[in-house]
Amino acid sequence: MIGARALRPPRPVPYGSATIEVRALGVERGPRTVLTGLDLTVRTGEVLALVGPNGAGKSTLLAAVGGDVPSTGHVTVDGAPLASWSHPELAMRRAILLQKQTLAFPFTVHQVVAMGRAPWSRTPLAADDEAAITEAMRQTDVTAFAGRPYPHLSGGEQARVALARVLAQRTGVLLLDEPTAALDLHHQEMVFDIVRQRADAGAAVVAVVHDLGLAAAHADRVAVLSEGRLAACGPPDEVLTAPLLTDVYRHDIEVVPHPRTGRPLILPLRRT
Repeated sequence: MIGARALRPPRPVPYGSATIEVRALGVERGPRTVLTGLDLTVRTGEVLALVGPNGAGKSTLLAAVGGDVPSTGHVTVDGAPLASWSHPELAMRRAILLQKQTLAFPFTVHQVVAMGRAPWSRTPLAADDEAAITEAMRQTDVTAFAGRPYPHLSGGEQARVALARVLAQRTGVLLLDEPTAALDLHHQEMVFDIVRQRADAGAAVVAVVHDLGLAAAHADRVAVLSEGRLAACGPPDEVLTAPLLTDVYRHDIEVVPHPRTGRPLILPLRRT
């Protein structure tokens, strides 16, 4: 087609460098302001956890960073404005795990994971499709039911297959919305082991996490959202403090260091 622009594949981003920059981000949905004046930097090689109460704007922030909801302010990806990338080019740079995965047809597990390879069709990296699919299914412990229809799986199994699809996409940025919500303790830790491996290999990972204990244990930085604004952002032991969390969550919270790791343990105070 005349005038069609060739796809711009991603280039390696140095470890520890900013790959996403958010400045003065705002999102409105109808009459409601969901996010306002939000600044955030996402770096390669780190796990950034987004925490905060229901309605704080965590999922909306993730969607805005991924280019999936209209926003004001400025978002740059790989040094260029978000709007300057085409949808295929964005899909080469960031993979998004949504809270809910809905499929209208009974695709098999293997077929669902293979959907993550779509951005690389007609590129030299399409040769890696089967290896990427196999590795992603192995990591998420879903290989045993590769041929089963996705709708026949349990909620936790579906969540792991959805994560496998995102991993198979092999992007430099992972945007994960509550990746452990439907999982048992073993698979929660498995997910964060995978996340840690991807970050150590140079990816940038942003995850919405409701469990403050998981965020404290596994994140390099924690961004606390409250009423559409960024209340704090930094290392877990600096950000996850009793006064801040008590104020944000409107519940008395105690924070004590883990006896072995020193990481914060977050304990809601209960009447007994």
